[in-house]
Amino acid sequence: MDFFEEVYRLTRQIPDGRVSTYGAVAKALGDVKASRAVGLALNLNPDPEFTPCYKVVMSDGSLGGFGRGLEDKIRRLKKDGVLVKKGRIVDFEKRFFDDFETTYPLKNLRSKQLELSKKVVTKDGFETIKDVTGLDVAYKKTNNKLVACAAYVTMDYETKETVEEGWVHENVRTPYIPTYLAFTEYPLIKKLWDEMEKKPSVLMLDGNGVLHPYGIGLASHVGVELGTPTLGVAKSHLYGVIKGRKGDGCYIEDENGKKIGYAFFSSESIKKPVYVSPGHKVSLETSIKIVRRLSFFRVPEPTRRAHILARSKIREV
Repeated sequence: MDFFEEVYRLTRQIPDGRVSTYGAVAKALGDVKASRAVGLALNLNPDPEFTPCYKVVMSDGSLGGFGRGLEDKIRRLKKDGVLVKKGRIVDFEKRFFDDFETTYPLKNLRSKQLELSKKVVTKDGFETIKDVTGLDVAYKKTNNKLVACAAYVTMDYETKETVEEGWVHENVRTPYIPTYLAFTEYPLIKKLWDEMEKKPSVLMLDGNGVLHPYGIGLASHVGVELGTPTLGVAKSHLYGVIKGRKGDGCYIEDENGKKIGYAFFSSESIKKPVYVSPGHKVSLETSIKIVRRLSFFRVPEPTRRAHILARSKIREV
């Protein structure tokens, strides 16, 4: 899916004299969760003469942003016969347009997620752990493009030394949308995977595994697609009920009381946990064991080192 082009195609449907909203465009894509990503796409619009992004405003009729400045947005709207008063569209309800022709592409992605979720295995698919590879992705907006650098660092599980690292740069055509992260990052991760000299015992990703509303976050999606053991370590709580802390963390349960994750504190001085969950071919208990062994700071070393590498290499773009 080329998310940017889908947004631009919908935006070009807005008639002169009418406006739409970021949320309305997101709904036409198939999920209102994409509202912020719609805003990013319009901010990166390379040709506002062809794709009239100035016609997209906030849900309350206020103007929102515009890459060329609000004065230019007001000028363009006025040229179309749409007036602005005190920062809001005059007669907003009458001007509002949401009658888009669409195939709801995000619904197609959700369907793919649900199909992949049936293939997730949360039992260990290996006998021993020799090494663990951390993966992370950094982003940068430049020249009306969203560029990403995906990096990996492989650590020996016993010595905890770095044994291999690598990275790739690529333009991103589907930005981050809550619960759809894999569709942003999997293409980069697959490219990295193909370039790895040695495939690790386990991949550790900066994202969720089964700790996801649909049971298939980034780590699970990647694991199923690559057919390799994965686990997820996220920095924010996306899903599940956190139970009382015992020792270094708290189990996280789904609505049926099943344990699907663990909020892990690497030390007593850490105030915010990371959220650990199985991705694919790794059990919850083994996921926790790996994170415990490879954590010196808040974020486990494999993904922490990959994050540092990705941030350093994105600066080269």
